[in-house]
Amino acid sequence: MKIDDVRKTAFAMPLTSPAFPRGPYRFFNREYLVITYRTDREALARVVPEPLEVRDDLVKYEFIRMPDSTGFGDYCESGQAIPVYFNGNPGLYTHAMYLNDGPPIYGGRELWGFPKKLANPSLAVERDALVGVLDYGSIRVARGVMGYKHRALDGADVLRSLTQPNYLLKIIPHVDGSPRILELVDYRLEDITVKSAYTGPASLELNAHALAPVAELPVREIVSATHILADLTLGLGKVVYDYLA
Repeated sequence: MKIDDVRKTAFAMPLTSPAFPRGPYRFFNREYLVITYRTDREALARVVPEPLEVRDDLVKYEFIRMPDSTGFGDYCESGQAIPVYFNGNPGLYTHAMYLNDGPPIYGGRELWGFPKKLANPSLAVERDALVGVLDYGSIRVARGVMGYKHRALDGADVLRSLTQPNYLLKIIPHVDGSPRILELVDYRLEDITVKSAYTGPASLELNAHALAPVAELPVREIVSATHILADLTLGLGKVVYDYLA
């Protein structure tokens, strides 16, 4: 393969059989359980990188079921997003994500900088409850429960919440182990159709784990819970701050 062919062909690794396809990445019937809770503001300050600023003492714990996504297939993820400000504008910083499927882990890390690790999350209806679970190996790390569709939410309000900016810290090391790319990335969800949105009583348990430290942002109070079903496109990002410049 000639040098020009490598330049034209290269998109993702491996060169001749990339681990994920080119976008756009469209999701159908993407299902969310998002439990918003209060935590210790000091704990948030330890994990949110400048120039982002902690907005308050809230965390959004997410269980997301993706049964039909272009290029990535059928999988589930779970993790934490933190309300922040960037240049005075509100958004969400993705702090941690755990998935059970290879291509969205590789693509999420390499393209956007999603902090994704391999684990075993799930989201399912159990009789009258919506139950999200995150296991890391044999250890139960998180369990979220919401009463199933107790009260409908305003679709316009939910749509606004899904269209806010999302921030990621993209880290790609050099061959000597030093950071070659160290950037703050802004990405958005696009072409969103909210199919349903509900709320209900909720609970959330987080357990300590050395390699999945979600409990380091401890639950102090449950604020709200939402159950959303939507079609959407995961937009590609833009760099808004270069730590190495």
